[in-house]
Amino acid sequence: AEGSKTLGYEVSEQLGWKAPDHCLVPGASGELHTKIWKGIEEFEGAGLIEKAKTKMHLAQAEGCAPIVEAFETGNNQVKPVKPETIAKSLAIGNPAAGPYSLEVLRETGGTGVFAYEDSIIDGIRMLAETEGIFTETAGGVVISSLKRLVKQGKIKKDEVTVAFVTGNGLKTLEAMGDFVDPIETKPQMNTFQTKLSKRRD
Repeated sequence: AEGSKTLGYEVSEQLGWKAPDHCLVPGASGELHTKIWKGIEEFEGAGLIEKAKTKMHLAQAEGCAPIVEAFETGNNQVKPVKPETIAKSLAIGNPAAGPYSLEVLRETGGTGVFAYEDSIIDGIRMLAETEGIFTETAGGVVISSLKRLVKQGKIKKDEVTVAFVTGNGLKTLEAMGDFVDPIETKPQMNTFQTKLSKRRD
């Protein structure tokens, strides 16, 4: 788990030795969330960056959001749940680092947010269409949750925000349904473009 701290290091370095205003991290056990913050804190302690004011947000899927639920209800302990989500990589119903993740959320002024199950695929599609990045369902959770936080006014459009997209979409093709089925077409450009535009719709 200590290796995950390097994400905090790399982000600070790539932003010109500054911590971002916001980090949005996918939540399974909660370990990644806590360790990224630890990495940022260590850089601050070493004098490599100025005092970090990063808000460490946590994104979970609606069908498995025990840390977010504890955050929203003001509890310090995480109540185990039975995962029912397409985001299999985040389906940890009894997260070991949940209490520590809650501490980071509250210490940094972050928000625990969940992505509605039917919005996860929308997040994957949006990232693929706008950035050319094909992520697995955890990334869909993050992008969908990012949209919610912006809409709620918790993240401003001019603030430096890092959304952690942690896995390749090839890992969860089954979640995509017919979105990733091959397109059968005649070898004609106009026919291909017509079928592709229908797929996008």
